[in-house]
Amino acid sequence: MNSSISERIVSIRSSLPTSVKLIAVSKQVPAQAIRSAYSAGIRDFAESRIQEAASKQAELQDLPDITWHFIGHLQSNKAKKAIEQFPWIHSVDNLKLAQRLDQLAQQLGVSPQVCLQVKILPDPNKSGWSVPELLADLPTLDQYKNLQIQGLMTIPPSGLNDPEILNVFNLNRELAKKIQEQNWSHIKMQHLSMGMSGDYELAVQAGATMVRLGTILFGDRS
Repeated sequence: MNSSISERIVSIRSSLPTSVKLIAVSKQVPAQAIRSAYSAGIRDFAESRIQEAASKQAELQDLPDITWHFIGHLQSNKAKKAIEQFPWIHSVDNLKLAQRLDQLAQQLGVSPQVCLQVKILPDPNKSGWSVPELLADLPTLDQYKNLQIQGLMTIPPSGLNDPEILNVFNLNRELAKKIQEQNWSHIKMQHLSMGMSGDYELAVQAGATMVRLGTILFGDRS
């Protein structure tokens, strides 16, 4: 990639509908590269490791209008730090974690925005609810008043072709619609967090509201 970070951002943003939020995945990317993306207008950045994120957040304290998103697998013992550091958590992938986050949010007096991570197709390599598990857990999730459940996050299994990937994203949208129609008190389905560097155009086609782009913005990580 010979183009600059800012040139890539301008190019991709011009191709995205205004309804889609571009989240720059800055894991394994130095703070200086985040500054370049910030200068190009990006305000949403995603990290997948608590400790790595903390050092960058400290270094970038002079940029107070950044919104930080957590997208990695979150263990319960890191949940408190995650809530303290990230207003958005896209990877709430099981009921026990959701319960822990809700308890911590109450203790800390915050209300993090979260997406529920769902496996639309079986995938042993990824965390998340299966569709039947998620539907069964909705009544319990609806009791977690300290979490702002905003939608669904999904990652297609590896090795799918474009029509298969598009099908996963379409099924995720249909699932969100089905959940929304049940009129829960505390579960909203306003967001679909789906699409990464290799498949974000398919995700947008299927109705993504947030795409998580790393390599296509920052280049290959070392």
